[in-house]
Amino acid sequence: MIPSRSSLSREEIVSAVSAVLTSEQVETRDDVLRAASVDRFRKYTAVHGIFDGPIPAAIVYPASTAEVSLLLELAARHRIAVVPRTGGTSTEGGLETVVADTVVVDGSRMAEIVSIDEGDMMATVQCGVPLQVLEDQLRALGLTTGHSPQSKPIAQYGGLVSTRSIGQFSTLYGGIEDMVVGLEAVLAGGEVVRVKNVPRRAAGPDIRHVVIGNEGALAFVTEVTVKVFRHHGDTARYVGARVSDFGAAIGVLREVVVDGYRPSVARVYSPQDAAQHFADHPSTQHLVVLAAEGPEPLVEATLTAIEAAIQGVEHDRVPEQTIRDWFENLNWGPDKIEAEKQSMLTTAHLGYTTEISVDWSRTAELYDRVMQRIENEFDRFDDLGLLGAHSSHSYQTGTNLYFVYDYDITCEPREEIDVYHRPLNAIIVEEALRVGGSMVHHHGVGKYRTPWVREEHGSAYTLLLGLKRAFDPDNIMNPGTVFAIDDRGELLEGLS
Repeated sequence: MIPSRSSLSREEIVSAVSAVLTSEQVETRDDVLRAASVDRFRKYTAVHGIFDGPIPAAIVYPASTAEVSLLLELAARHRIAVVPRTGGTSTEGGLETVVADTVVVDGSRMAEIVSIDEGDMMATVQCGVPLQVLEDQLRALGLTTGHSPQSKPIAQYGGLVSTRSIGQFSTLYGGIEDMVVGLEAVLAGGEVVRVKNVPRRAAGPDIRHVVIGNEGALAFVTEVTVKVFRHHGDTARYVGARVSDFGAAIGVLREVVVDGYRPSVARVYSPQDAAQHFADHPSTQHLVVLAAEGPEPLVEATLTAIEAAIQGVEHDRVPEQTIRDWFENLNWGPDKIEAEKQSMLTTAHLGYTTEISVDWSRTAELYDRVMQRIENEFDRFDDLGLLGAHSSHSYQTGTNLYFVYDYDITCEPREEIDVYHRPLNAIIVEEALRVGGSMVHHHGVGKYRTPWVREEHGSAYTLLLGLKRAFDPDNIMNPGTVFAIDDRGELLEGLS
């Protein structure tokens, strides 16, 4: 356990934050604090009631930007470690407390939709607004955010922006970084900064991106303005086809995208991954899934391009209704999460993922190499119930690969992450970096992928490290996330 670097005791920290807020805004119940010490919301040890990491001193619930500012000023003054959070759907350890007597600052009560501007096509929300709540209000106006991650029913805007999230319709609408117009955030010392809402600017580097994707390691996002779009849900069309070769299946996506078309969905599933979604899927066939939405003429043009690309490879068609029914039920919420937890207890079975990005020319190579290495090198290969991958977000220059794996756990609960997840994750990350890809496409670095951050950025790491030195020199904000730390909780600048 990394000791607290604060001059205040645990009890004094609780008293100090309680003096800033009301008693209803400070949580110190032991069971709630224990649950807040982990993320990876399906974490195997937590399901078994095991919490070995440092337990937070308190969870605090600010109701305004001013209160966030007061809390972060207090934390900086007394060197109290802070973990910012909102929706709590992180999976990479980013919300885990690794320093003793950390204070979790939870923005979920800052849940006001500030404005919806139908003329300028923008919506402004506080950090705790759930994505689904904003989407529902926009749909009533014939609009949409265009953002639809699987966590949509429970994700909140502060976390979406902080983790640089992406949604299932990204090939059409982009990731969250393409949607954010402006934002407000609080820096480590309590300073409030606002990036104003403009369509574009050329006044130096795009400072939105100092905050977008910072994972709470540089700033606390308090308010966000995003683009909105007209909603054309009644025009959505789906196409599915089975293709025998992975490279050929990826080639279908590439053909559509590089020709300038923007399908709302562009995916390829390996046979193993497809089988967990479609019970009758053949064990040797990859599944191509494409969809188009928008004004009818654009949909028809996109469908024509999709059909031409599919006709270029040998394939079997999948009924449109089959794809539509599956996709419209893909998201998960509290009920599915609870079901997974119960499954872990009764079956000792866990599913997990690692997602990366890569150029078109190296995609098939990377897929083959990862699958081979896991089969040849993973000591518990016989425990794997599923090993597969899918591409779900494509760009002019390449795509992502979202590797999925589940396993029957035959070790003690405490050993699960080291015996299974870490070695599988390492193989995928190492191979992505070897071919010049990115070690993480959208789940964020968290604390599980910090060992590879310097290799990820190479000579540009000095730019990233410079941000930490400038905005959080005492490493108060989410220690160990994105930026590696030593056993005293100090920033590890010499990471190799």
